[in-house]
Order: sequence, then structure tokens, then C-alpha cells
Amino acid sequence: MNKYYSITELTREFGVSTRTLRFYEDEGLLQPDRRGRTRLFRAADRRLLQEILRGRRIGFTIAEIREIIKVYKEPPGELGQLKLMMKRIDEKREELRQKRKDIDETLDELNNAEEACLTRLAEIGVGT
Repeated sequence: MNKYYSITELTREFGVSTRTLRFYEDEGLLQPDRRGRTRLFRAADRRLLQEILRGRRIGFTIAEIREIIKVYKEPPGELGQLKLMMKRIDEKREELRQKRKDIDETLDELNNAEEACLTRLAEIGVGT
């Protein structure tokens, strides 16, 4: 017997809204069975949702997640998916490193500007 999950069960388990699940469905990432107006999610849908949410947490776009899912569903399958995932992880890591560098440089600039202000205030005899 197949285990199905309701939209309510998945929203509670993963802490997402029904709107989020419908969005992923509209984007073609999830494809639940339907019985009338009721959506029935299979165990595979549940696992896929788990992976979608992980992808979102680490900063993947919907397009990147869709690409990773597509590679899994078509040849070369899981091997291709894993290689693509590693490539995307490396890209995301490099993107974050660059953002960190940019933030560090901005913080340094702010510190320098603050120091210049404090120096000038001292020169004109104003205490802080």
C-alpha cells in the first residue's frame, strides 16, 4: 500500500505554507496525485520537497533546483545529478566567499571613515 501525505501533513512537518507547496507545484517541481481537489503527495514527493528546501536554504534558485531535478530524472541519472550538484555547490561557495570579501572590505572602509571622523572631531576640539 502506498503512503500518501496530505498538504497539511507536509506543511506541518517542514514548516512551510500551503502557498509554498502550491508554488513548487506550479513551478513543476512537485507533482502530487489528485483526488478531486485534494492533493496527495507520495513518499517520493516528500523526499523531493526535502531536497528542494535544502537547495533553497543553501541559496539555489528555483531554476537551479529544477535543473538538478531534471538531470536526476533523465540520463545520466543520479551520477549526473551528483556531479551537477557538486558543480553548483562549488559555484555557490565561491559566490559566498566573494560576498564575504566584499563585506569585509566595506567594513574596513566604514572603520576608516569612522576613524577619520573621530580624528577630525578631536582636531576641532569636540569630544564624543
